[in-house]
Amino acid sequence: MLGNDLLKGELVYLNAITRDDVSQYAKWFADLELLQYLWMQPLFPLTLEDEMEWYDRMRKSDVYNFAIRTIDHIILIGSGGLRSIDWKNRSAELGISIGDSSYWGRGYGTDATRVLLRYGFLELNLNRIGLEVYGYNERAIKSYQKIGFRLEGTRRQALFREGRYYDTHLMAVLREEWQDSANAD
Repeated sequence: MLGNDLLKGELVYLNAITRDDVSQYAKWFADLELLQYLWMQPLFPLTLEDEMEWYDRMRKSDVYNFAIRTIDHIILIGSGGLRSIDWKNRSAELGISIGDSSYWGRGYGTDATRVLLRYGFLELNLNRIGLEVYGYNERAIKSYQKIGFRLEGTRRQALFREGRYYDTHLMAVLREEWQDSANAD
């Protein structure tokens, strides 16, 4: 697998985030329904200015962020990437968001996550890729388990949202587990 196929899945392909994409991200990240799945901070809609500042910081950082686009219509539907890369221990944290809710629950996030794992293991030579997911995001938990992520621990009642406390789960997949899972498909 060489060239552009490295960043291509069955439903999506990953490519660079451009300045033209930022206005779409600003629309998505102004939606509190989406934000509740992405971070622990108090929910607060982001603006186009916020996203432009993020874009400028991201372009200068050691984070591998990608735009997620559909293969069939080349529509921007989200973003995903690998961050907090520890080159000595060959590990990173994965983050993904499908901003266009009409693509939720249809396999696009799972496919994009598979492509990010392939990139992390085969191009960056990582050995472990982890993530954090909130207990109420059952759809994401099922997707991660299907791909091969395993539960490593739970931070009990670590997230306060809308008057309640929720658990956050730490999950990860090792390269050898990913290879076994990929070969089984």
